[in-house]
Amino acid sequence: MSVANAELRPDRRVVIADCQLGNMGSVANMVKHVGGTPIISQDADVIAESTHLILPGVGNFQYGMKQLHKLGFIDVLNAARDKGTHILGICLGMALMTKWSDEGNCDGLGWFDFRTVRFPSQLDSGERLLVPHMGWNQIDPAPAATEFVAVPSPSRFYFVHSYFVDGADKVDCRATTVYGDTKFASAIGRDNVIGVQFHPEKSHKFGMAFMRDFLAR
Repeated sequence: MSVANAELRPDRRVVIADCQLGNMGSVANMVKHVGGTPIISQDADVIAESTHLILPGVGNFQYGMKQLHKLGFIDVLNAARDKGTHILGICLGMALMTKWSDEGNCDGLGWFDFRTVRFPSQLDSGERLLVPHMGWNQIDPAPAATEFVAVPSPSRFYFVHSYFVDGADKVDCRATTVYGDTKFASAIGRDNVIGVQFHPEKSHKFGMAFMRDFLAR
């Protein structure tokens, strides 16, 4: 049963991890819009006290991992995951949860056994494929995606990315999207952790339903 229409309890402590990777303001605005009170912080104690933790990000994977190491976030994030904090990774934040990226040939957090790879520059037909993948596209919940999002299926969300998470057929894939000839994992998840390639904070009514669903968990 969906929790999208549930009231957000006052004990929700929503923290947006300030990794200096951009996009925090628009994510905070979306959290406020659906009834939450976001805290943007780099403080390990504040993050540790969160009930819901959002890891946003745009840009380069290798730089993103350098920021996590520089800010001492690796142990903090691992501890939050292990204690059951509800964690949402958005765009680069989702990619950082994977095992590895060919953007800089760099290891990620390794929470999910996926690889992050670049879209091909052309279609199987030989026609050019525009990269980045930018704009509205459809997500289709995977068979294992029980209660993944409280929005109708299919749903449209806003994307901006040049690299995708490869593994649309894996058990931890929660939703898929097709761009060109590539079907990729547009959402991944396990237990208390979920990552999405799309930007719920830029996706209007579908994004609002998704974010409210996450915060009501």
